[in-house]
Amino acid sequence: MEQPEVTPQEEAGVEETPAPQSDAAQAVADDLDELQSKAAERDEFLALAQRTQADFENFRKRASREQGAAEARGVARVVRELLPALDNLERALAAAESQPDHGEHHLAEGIRLVQAELLAAMGRVGVEGYSPKGEPFDPNVHEAMAQQPVDGAESGTIVEVFQSGYRIGDDVIRPARVLVAA
Repeated sequence: MEQPEVTPQEEAGVEETPAPQSDAAQAVADDLDELQSKAAERDEFLALAQRTQADFENFRKRASREQGAAEARGVARVVRELLPALDNLERALAAAESQPDHGEHHLAEGIRLVQAELLAAMGRVGVEGYSPKGEPFDPNVHEAMAQQPVDGAESGTIVEVFQSGYRIGDDVIRPARVLVAA
């Protein structure tokens, strides 16, 4: 018959004392602690990713707003440069139409077409002209060139427009130059 193997501790008569927790229970506790620390680390990374995503979204929106504002400033700058030419076309039309034979003059018709094309191009980029005759005076969008008493007009009302105003949305590119009733 075979004898069971004897460990060196048994030969010496030393008995093993059971550990307060078995090795398996200790391993489970260690694994649980590691799992909890990994979950906390995961939560930190998730929060960081969410903050980064929100920051990027805010950056994208801000960049889009800034691009739109820069575009509007560029359009306004070009329009400010073109307005004197548009005013001169208007004056040329008025002069041509004041001639006795203006109905037969093809130059006046050509000037009118150029003026209409320029106004249409400005309208396509969001620029609109305004002529506030009969409206109450508003210093935010009108420039008073003179004030005088006018029969039949209420005080503070625009009775004549010397030069049309232009705006993009709510932003005034050039205020309308007007005569205000006193």
